[in-house]
Amino acid sequence: MAQALDLDGYLRRIGYDGSRAPTLDTLRAVHFRHALAIPFENLDPFLRRPVRLDLESLEQKLVRERRGGYCFEHNLLFKAALDALGFRVAGLAARVVWNQPDGATLPRTHMLLRVAIDGQDYIADVGFGGQTLTAPIRLVAGIEQATPHEPFRLLAAGDGFFMQLSIGGEWKSLHRFDLQEQLLPDYEVANWYVSTHPQSRFVNNLTVAMPAADRRYALFNSEFAVHHLDGPSEHRRLAGATEIRQVLEEVFGLTLSIDPELDTALDRLR
Repeated sequence: MAQALDLDGYLRRIGYDGSRAPTLDTLRAVHFRHALAIPFENLDPFLRRPVRLDLESLEQKLVRERRGGYCFEHNLLFKAALDALGFRVAGLAARVVWNQPDGATLPRTHMLLRVAIDGQDYIADVGFGGQTLTAPIRLVAGIEQATPHEPFRLLAAGDGFFMQLSIGGEWKSLHRFDLQEQLLPDYEVANWYVSTHPQSRFVNNLTVAMPAADRRYALFNSEFAVHHLDGPSEHRRLAGATEIRQVLEEVFGLTLSIDPELDTALDRLR
Protein backbone atom coordinates (compact mmCIF):
# COMPACT_ATOMS: atom_id res chain seq x y z
CA MET A 1 0.00 0.00 0.00
CA ALA A 2 1.34 3.44 -0.95
CA GLN A 3 2.25 5.73 1.91
CA ALA A 4 -0.20 8.53 2.65
CA LEU A 5 1.02 12.11 2.89
CA ASP A 6 0.82 13.84 6.26
CA LEU A 7 -1.28 16.62 4.76
CA ASP A 8 -1.58 18.53 8.03
CA GLY A 9 2.20 18.56 8.42
CA TYR A 10 2.70 19.72 4.85
CA LEU A 11 0.18 22.55 5.17
CA ARG A 12 1.79 23.70 8.42
CA ARG A 13 5.17 23.71 6.64
CA ILE A 14 3.89 26.08 3.95
CA GLY A 15 1.82 28.18 6.35
CA TYR A 16 -1.55 27.44 4.77
CA ASP A 17 -4.75 27.17 6.83
CA GLY A 18 -7.42 27.95 4.22
CA SER A 19 -9.99 25.89 2.38
CA ARG A 20 -9.15 22.31 1.41
CA ALA A 21 -11.76 22.06 -1.32
CA PRO A 22 -10.21 21.12 -4.71
CA THR A 23 -10.97 24.47 -6.35
CA LEU A 24 -8.92 26.90 -8.42
CA ASP A 25 -8.72 29.29 -5.45
CA THR A 26 -7.25 26.52 -3.30
CA LEU A 27 -4.77 25.52 -5.98
CA ARG A 28 -3.62 29.12 -6.37
CA ALA A 29 -3.26 29.64 -2.63
CA VAL A 30 -1.38 26.40 -1.93
CA HIS A 31 0.86 26.92 -4.98
CA PHE A 32 1.78 30.41 -3.78
CA ARG A 33 2.40 29.36 -0.17
CA HIS A 34 4.58 26.40 -1.23
CA ALA A 35 6.71 28.56 -3.52
CA LEU A 36 7.33 31.14 -0.78
CA ALA A 37 7.96 28.62 2.00
CA ILE A 38 10.19 25.86 0.61
CA PRO A 39 13.36 26.94 -1.19
CA PHE A 40 14.83 25.45 -4.32
CA GLU A 41 18.24 24.03 -3.41
CA ASN A 42 20.63 21.31 -4.55
CA LEU A 43 22.85 20.83 -1.51
CA ASP A 44 22.63 17.04 -1.67
CA PRO A 45 23.89 16.53 -5.24
CA PHE A 46 26.41 19.34 -4.69
CA LEU A 47 27.78 17.30 -1.76
CA ARG A 48 27.58 14.05 -3.80
CA ARG A 49 24.77 12.75 -1.60
CA PRO A 50 21.79 10.78 -2.95
CA VAL A 51 18.49 12.44 -3.75
CA ARG A 52 15.62 10.10 -2.84
CA LEU A 53 12.17 10.58 -4.34
CA ASP A 54 9.99 8.28 -2.24
CA LEU A 55 7.33 10.17 -0.29
CA GLU A 56 8.76 9.35 3.14
CA SER A 57 12.15 10.81 2.14
CA LEU A 58 10.52 13.90 0.64
CA GLU A 59 8.48 14.55 3.78
CA GLN A 60 11.45 13.97 6.04
CA LYS A 61 13.68 16.37 4.14
CA LEU A 62 11.37 19.15 2.92
CA VAL A 63 8.75 19.12 5.68
CA ARG A 64 10.19 17.80 8.94
CA GLU A 65 13.83 18.85 8.45
CA ARG A 66 12.79 22.14 6.82
CA ARG A 67 15.13 21.73 3.88
CA GLY A 68 14.45 22.45 0.25
CA GLY A 69 15.04 20.51 -2.93
CA TYR A 70 14.97 20.70 -6.68
CA CYS A 71 12.20 20.11 -9.21
CA PHE A 72 11.55 16.41 -8.66
CA GLU A 73 11.42 16.82 -4.90
CA HIS A 74 9.26 19.93 -4.96
CA ASN A 75 6.76 18.79 -7.53
CA LEU A 76 6.44 15.20 -6.29
CA LEU A 77 5.68 16.52 -2.81
CA PHE A 78 3.31 19.12 -4.25
CA LYS A 79 1.58 16.46 -6.35
CA ALA A 80 1.10 14.28 -3.28
CA ALA A 81 -0.49 17.25 -1.49
CA LEU A 82 -2.78 18.02 -4.42
CA ASP A 83 -3.77 14.37 -4.68
CA ALA A 84 -4.61 14.37 -0.96
CA LEU A 85 -6.74 17.50 -1.44
CA GLY A 86 -8.74 15.79 -4.17
CA PHE A 87 -7.31 17.37 -7.31
CA ARG A 88 -6.79 15.48 -10.58
CA VAL A 89 -3.07 15.76 -11.25
CA ALA A 90 -0.65 14.29 -13.81
CA GLY A 91 3.12 14.64 -13.87
CA LEU A 92 4.81 15.96 -17.00
CA ALA A 93 8.43 16.39 -18.11
CA ALA A 94 10.28 19.17 -19.91
CA ARG A 95 13.54 19.93 -21.67
CA VAL A 96 15.18 23.01 -20.14
CA VAL A 97 16.16 25.73 -22.62
CA TRP A 98 16.79 28.56 -20.11
CA ASN A 99 20.39 29.80 -20.45
CA GLN A 100 21.13 27.21 -23.15
CA PRO A 101 22.65 28.01 -26.56
CA ASP A 102 20.31 28.06 -29.54
CA GLY A 103 19.78 24.60 -30.94
CA ALA A 104 20.94 22.76 -27.82
CA THR A 105 18.83 19.72 -26.94
CA LEU A 106 18.88 18.58 -23.32
CA PRO A 107 17.18 15.50 -21.86
CA ARG A 108 13.83 15.76 -20.09
CA THR A 109 15.17 16.72 -16.69
CA HIS A 110 12.47 19.04 -15.41
CA MET A 111 9.20 18.03 -13.77
CA LEU A 112 5.95 20.01 -13.84
CA LEU A 113 2.28 19.23 -13.23
CA ARG A 114 -0.99 19.28 -15.16
CA VAL A 115 -4.03 19.92 -12.97
CA ALA A 116 -7.63 19.56 -14.20
CA ILE A 117 -10.33 21.73 -12.58
CA ASP A 118 -13.89 22.07 -13.88
CA GLY A 119 -13.01 21.19 -17.45
CA GLN A 120 -9.93 23.45 -17.64
CA ASP A 121 -6.32 22.25 -17.45
CA TYR A 122 -3.65 24.24 -15.61
CA ILE A 123 0.12 24.00 -15.43
CA ALA A 124 1.53 24.09 -11.90
CA ASP A 125 5.24 24.12 -11.10
CA VAL A 126 6.84 24.97 -7.76
CA GLY A 127 10.33 23.78 -8.71
CA PHE A 128 11.97 25.85 -11.46
CA GLY A 129 14.51 27.63 -9.30
CA GLY A 130 14.86 31.37 -9.71
CA GLN A 131 12.08 31.55 -12.31
CA THR A 132 9.53 29.25 -10.72
CA LEU A 133 5.84 29.96 -11.11
CA THR A 134 4.12 31.47 -8.08
CA ALA A 135 0.66 30.61 -9.44
CA PRO A 136 -0.72 28.01 -11.84
CA ILE A 137 -1.41 29.14 -15.40
CA ARG A 138 -4.06 27.90 -17.82
CA LEU A 139 -2.95 25.35 -20.37
CA VAL A 140 -3.79 27.76 -23.20
CA ALA A 141 -1.21 28.94 -25.73
CA GLY A 142 -0.62 32.47 -26.92
CA ILE A 143 -1.99 34.57 -24.06
CA GLU A 144 -0.11 36.53 -21.41
CA GLN A 145 -1.01 35.27 -17.93
CA ALA A 146 -0.42 37.23 -14.74
CA THR A 147 1.09 35.69 -11.62
CA PRO A 148 1.99 37.34 -8.29
CA HIS A 149 5.43 37.83 -9.86
CA GLU A 150 6.27 38.05 -13.57
CA PRO A 151 3.84 37.48 -16.48
CA PHE A 152 4.08 34.03 -18.08
CA ARG A 153 2.78 32.55 -21.31
CA LEU A 154 2.76 29.31 -23.28
CA LEU A 155 3.70 29.10 -26.95
CA ALA A 156 2.53 26.17 -29.05
CA ALA A 157 5.46 24.16 -30.41
CA GLY A 158 4.55 21.08 -32.43
CA ASP A 159 2.85 18.65 -30.07
CA GLY A 160 4.00 20.61 -27.02
CA PHE A 161 4.60 24.05 -25.58
CA PHE A 162 7.33 26.46 -24.64
CA MET A 163 6.99 27.99 -21.18
CA GLN A 164 8.06 31.64 -21.25
CA LEU A 165 8.25 34.50 -18.79
CA SER A 166 8.63 38.22 -19.34
CA ILE A 167 11.75 39.86 -17.90
CA GLY A 168 12.32 43.54 -18.53
CA GLY A 169 9.67 43.50 -21.24
CA GLU A 170 11.34 40.63 -23.13
CA TRP A 171 9.90 37.11 -23.38
CA LYS A 172 12.39 34.37 -22.54
CA SER A 173 11.86 30.62 -22.85
CA LEU A 174 12.34 28.43 -19.79
CA HIS A 175 11.59 24.94 -21.03
CA ARG A 176 9.69 22.90 -23.61
CA PHE A 177 7.20 20.25 -22.53
CA ASP A 178 4.48 18.02 -23.93
CA LEU A 179 1.48 16.35 -22.35
CA GLN A 180 2.73 12.77 -22.10
CA GLU A 181 2.16 11.68 -18.50
CA GLN A 182 5.27 10.67 -16.55
CA LEU A 183 5.43 8.19 -13.69
CA LEU A 184 7.78 7.90 -10.73
CA PRO A 185 10.23 5.54 -12.53
CA ASP A 186 10.60 8.15 -15.29
CA TYR A 187 11.52 10.79 -12.74
CA GLU A 188 13.87 8.43 -10.90
CA VAL A 189 15.91 7.93 -14.08
CA ALA A 190 16.14 11.67 -14.76
CA ASN A 191 16.84 12.37 -11.08
CA TRP A 192 19.74 9.91 -11.06
CA TYR A 193 21.19 11.60 -14.13
CA VAL A 194 21.06 15.18 -12.84
CA SER A 195 22.20 14.26 -9.31
CA THR A 196 25.19 12.10 -10.29
CA HIS A 197 26.37 12.89 -13.83
CA PRO A 198 29.85 14.49 -13.64
CA GLN A 199 28.77 17.28 -16.01
CA SER A 200 25.47 18.06 -14.28
CA ARG A 201 25.15 21.67 -13.16
CA PHE A 202 23.64 20.40 -9.91
CA VAL A 203 26.73 18.34 -9.15
CA ASN A 204 29.17 21.13 -9.99
CA ASN A 205 27.39 24.24 -8.69
CA LEU A 206 25.35 25.37 -5.72
CA THR A 207 21.98 26.79 -6.79
CA VAL A 208 19.46 28.13 -4.28
CA ALA A 209 16.40 30.27 -5.02
CA MET A 210 13.13 31.36 -3.48
CA PRO A 211 10.56 34.08 -4.16
CA ALA A 212 9.28 36.47 -1.53
CA ALA A 213 6.17 38.61 -1.87
CA ASP A 214 7.91 41.45 -3.73
CA ARG A 215 11.21 39.96 -4.88
CA ARG A 216 13.16 36.84 -5.76
CA TYR A 217 16.28 35.66 -3.96
CA ALA A 218 18.96 33.70 -5.81
CA LEU A 219 22.31 32.20 -4.85
CA PHE A 220 24.62 30.72 -7.45
CA ASN A 221 27.80 29.43 -5.85
CA SER A 222 28.99 32.50 -3.90
CA GLU A 223 27.01 35.08 -5.92
CA PHE A 224 23.94 36.28 -4.01
CA ALA A 225 21.26 38.34 -5.78
CA VAL A 226 18.02 40.02 -4.80
CA HIS A 227 15.74 40.72 -7.78
CA HIS A 228 13.08 43.29 -6.85
CA LEU A 229 9.88 43.09 -8.86
CA ASP A 230 9.56 46.85 -9.16
CA GLY A 231 13.18 47.94 -8.94
CA PRO A 232 16.80 47.12 -9.73
CA SER A 233 18.56 43.94 -8.69
CA GLU A 234 21.21 43.79 -5.98
CA HIS A 235 24.28 41.57 -6.27
CA ARG A 236 27.08 40.71 -3.89
CA ARG A 237 29.76 38.04 -3.61
CA LEU A 238 29.78 36.12 -0.34
CA ALA A 239 33.16 35.69 1.30
CA GLY A 240 33.07 32.04 2.32
CA ALA A 241 31.32 29.32 4.27
CA THR A 242 30.26 31.54 7.17
CA GLU A 243 28.54 34.13 4.96
CA ILE A 244 27.02 31.53 2.62
CA ARG A 245 25.65 29.51 5.54
CA GLN A 246 24.22 32.70 7.05
CA VAL A 247 22.35 33.48 3.81
CA LEU A 248 21.14 29.88 3.50
CA GLU A 249 19.72 29.97 7.01
CA GLU A 250 18.53 33.57 7.40
CA VAL A 251 17.35 34.41 3.86
CA PHE A 252 16.26 31.01 2.55
CA GLY A 253 15.15 29.66 5.90
CA LEU A 254 17.08 26.39 5.65
CA THR A 255 17.72 24.40 8.80
CA LEU A 256 21.32 23.20 8.48
CA SER A 257 23.10 20.94 10.94
CA ILE A 258 26.74 21.26 11.92
CA ASP A 259 28.46 19.68 8.92
CA PRO A 260 32.21 20.14 8.34
CA GLU A 261 31.86 18.58 4.87
CA LEU A 262 29.30 21.25 3.93
CA ASP A 263 31.45 24.06 5.27
CA THR A 264 34.49 22.79 3.38
CA ALA A 265 32.46 22.65 0.14
CA LEU A 266 31.07 26.16 0.72
CA ASP A 267 34.55 27.56 1.33
CA ARG A 268 35.67 26.18 -2.03
CA LEU A 269 33.07 28.43 -3.72
CA ARG A 270 35.00 31.60 -2.94
